[in-house]
Amino acid sequence: MDINDVRGLGSVFALIAFSAIIWWAYGSSRRKRFEDDAHIPFRDEDHENGPHGDKDRSN
Repeated sequence: MDINDVRGLGSVFALIAFSAIIWWAYGSSRRKRFEDDAHIPFRDEDHENGPHGDKDRSN
């Protein structure tokens, strides 16, 4: 086995890993969760904790 075989196997592994990530990200069982997560910045929440969600530290 020479370096070109290793490079070829690395490319095949990378293609399989990429395909698995795409399958996971676009799977229909996770669609609802990802759509809900996409709307997090637009939710109207109570701003009493401060702009970053932490309590006001100025005592």
